[in-house]
Amino acid sequence: MIQDNTDSSQALRVMPDFPDGKRYNTFAGYFRKTYGERLQKIVLDAGFTCPNRDGTAGTGGCTYCDNAAFHPGYSTPGKTLSQQMDEGIEFHRGRYRRVGHYLAYFQSYSNTYAPVETLQRLYLEALSHPEVVGIVIGTRPDCVDERKLDMIAGISEGILLPDSDWCRSVGGRELRRPVLVMEYGIESCYDSTLSRINRGHTFGCARKAVVMTAERGIDTGAHFIFGLPGETVEMMKDQTEMINALPLRSVKFHQLQIVRGTKMEREYALHPEDFVRFGLDGYLDFVIDVLERLRPGIYVERIAGEVPPRFVNETPWGLVRNFELLRMLDARMEERDAFQGRLAREPV
Repeated sequence: MIQDNTDSSQALRVMPDFPDGKRYNTFAGYFRKTYGERLQKIVLDAGFTCPNRDGTAGTGGCTYCDNAAFHPGYSTPGKTLSQQMDEGIEFHRGRYRRVGHYLAYFQSYSNTYAPVETLQRLYLEALSHPEVVGIVIGTRPDCVDERKLDMIAGISEGILLPDSDWCRSVGGRELRRPVLVMEYGIESCYDSTLSRINRGHTFGCARKAVVMTAERGIDTGAHFIFGLPGETVEMMKDQTEMINALPLRSVKFHQLQIVRGTKMEREYALHPEDFVRFGLDGYLDFVIDVLERLRPGIYVERIAGEVPPRFVNETPWGLVRNFELLRMLDARMEERDAFQGRLAREPV
């Protein structure tokens, strides 16, 4: 068990100057500070699959996963990337009128699980859209290698862009290189959990992938799920130190949502005692406990996920949307005088 750091002499006593006046480091604030405006993601389905679905690493996929629950209607593999981007931009224009530029988000399944030539063609196709200023690549740690990462770094540096004059006017400045973020689904720092949910890779594999990516100067993010079977609240808090030790630019935290028809749903029905199920107030306090342990240099992109109600048997938080949850988090952090990194220790 990792030693609790509540009384650490290295704990921060003064809150850093976080973006947007928040008490934690928001990824949206990072984009605004770096590029001068909000950048909105357009979710894309490029027709990939996963190695733990096709038998390479396993079959059946992760036990919690139904990919249809995690992407919008405009994003389907029967449409071209250009069509998905056009429809996605039109969709978001109705919701966010101040957004002027977009990131093509390769989200569905494992978006580096193909030959490097195929990947390069798809990424460059997305960057050819005049309103797209960058790409976000969601993938698994076991679906990258040196050659793929070298290619992605080449795009990030502008070396592999077919148009040497590629340029976007963003936030009143000229952007000569695309925004590029690699986002790894790690889900848990515990190998016992990763095995139980059929991830098909270890935390060591995830650590190696993150280090290889960050060494190439690529912004690197990671996704973690709170409430996976077999994990206690203390285990979930303790893994924050392992997250701190990774060279990450950003993190996404999601509560476990048990989707209908998944293996996870059947496991929960048989062994509900193996799951920590957070109520809304309890989850907010838990997230704050994690944020206080999280080193302040990591940007937080999400603290919770949303699944359409038709995909789940219960909505224990009612129909509270993420933007409402963020307001509640802000108020609760103010009430507790909490801030990201207050109890963090520098990684060894």
